[in-house]
Formats: sequence, structure tokens, C-alpha cells
Amino acid sequence: MTGKRKDYISWDEYFMGVAKLSGMRSKDPNSQVGACIVSSDNKILSMGYNGFPSGCSDDEFPWEREGEPYNTKYLYVTHSELNAILNYRGGSLEGAKLYVSLFPCNECAKAIIQAGIKTIVYDSDKYSDTPAVKASKRMLDAAGVRYYQYTHTGRKISFDV
Repeated sequence: MTGKRKDYISWDEYFMGVAKLSGMRSKDPNSQVGACIVSSDNKILSMGYNGFPSGCSDDEFPWEREGEPYNTKYLYVTHSELNAILNYRGGSLEGAKLYVSLFPCNECAKAIIQAGIKTIVYDSDKYSDTPAVKASKRMLDAAGVRYYQYTHTGRKISFDV
């Protein structure tokens, strides 16, 4: 026997991969964001991606980013983090960890704090200079929610479907 395999993926790689795979379910032509909520003992509790609420047809609501406010996606799309929180059917998320492909906005930060999630691992922070993300970080800091950016290992993970 030669011992255990040494090139297995880390928990962060695994759960960020699940979050990104979940984001691939989004039908948004511009932003595919995914989220995965994990328990303190590394069990997946819930997942979500950005899209319209159940019962709102993605063929009938707008995906546009610009135009009349009521004709853009911003008033209708539910973000991946909120979807993951709302999709959870098991009770409390107190102490859970959230993996998300894009740093949460202020509205999602409110839901994260209220749900009791204590750690956020995010991939991209491309909107860090916006008022929504600045407000998000201010609230998360005040509430004691830890967040850190996912560290890419350079490992390519692929599979055939």
C-alpha cells in the first residue's frame, strides 16, 4: 500500500466549485452567479443562482441591463445568495459558511446576517467600489461576519458529462 492520494481538492475548492457550477444554471446572459451554503462540519445545506422567482417566467421578464427601470432585470432577479437562503428547508443556518462567486450586495448581506451565516468565501469582488458593496462590507463587519477571498490553486478541475 502506498498511502492515501495527495492531490485531492480542498474543501474551499470543492464548495467554490459547487457554487460556480450552480451559477451555470442561471439564464442571465450577463451574470451567472452561484452560491453554496455549508454547515460547520462541511455538509452542503443549500445552493442557489441568480434568476427570477418561482412562477415568474424567464421568457416573459426582462434580462436587459439598461432601459426603463421596470424593463430591466434589476427589479425582478433574485440573487444567488438569497435564493440559497430561501431554498434551505432544514431550519437554522446559524454558524454556516457561504461560498459565492461574486461578493454579496447590501441586500444579500442583510439576509446573510439575519440568517446567522458567519463566514463568506467569495471569488470575485469586481463591484468593490460600488455603494452596494461598500454598505455590504460595513454591515458584515458590524455584525461580525467574516469574509475572505477564495484563493485559486491553479488546479484545473474538469469532468465529462
